[in-house]
Amino acid sequence: MAINWAGGLHHAKRAEASGFCYVNDIVLAVLELLTWAPRVLYIDIDVHHGDGVQDAFYATDRVMTLSIHRHGDAFFPGTGAIDDIGCGPGRLYAVNVPLRAGIDDAAYAYLFEPIVAAAVDAFDPAAIVLQAGADSLGGDRLGCFNLSIHGHGECVRFVHALGRPLLVLGGGGYTLRNVARCWAYETSLL
Repeated sequence: MAINWAGGLHHAKRAEASGFCYVNDIVLAVLELLTWAPRVLYIDIDVHHGDGVQDAFYATDRVMTLSIHRHGDAFFPGTGAIDDIGCGPGRLYAVNVPLRAGIDDAAYAYLFEPIVAAAVDAFDPAAIVLQAGADSLGGDRLGCFNLSIHGHGECVRFVHALGRPLLVLGGGGYTLRNVARCWAYETSLL
């Protein structure tokens, strides 16, 4: 397992910066993992859709991207609809769970745990990359979910308990005290 809270820049594209992200460290990490791992599962719990990562692996069956994010009402980046599922060999390997504002810990866990468990069972990844953006916490300046630090941490704990090689990355988070508390707590869980 490895942790890089300074990583998680999931919006950058191959030829453009986007959403505070100038280089997509996640794509680079996944490409490195693919040198030894036949399949990598990417899970994104940032409030924003992981569009740059999805775009990079949209047509491959070696990487499954799973993003649980706010969608609708022109919320940035405006991608990640439920029917956005990949193409060619990557068809059905892009999984999007678009949500409305205000989801709390109980409702998030109700969705997160069975979806992630089903993805792991079906895809059988050799490694997992988890983008744990803290802008899904309640009270975030740019977010609109209502997760507590404990609820966010339960997602990290659940993925860690799957027992696969794991890379955990930061990402968004715009209420700095919440971000620091969240990632310190999640470091203790890991």
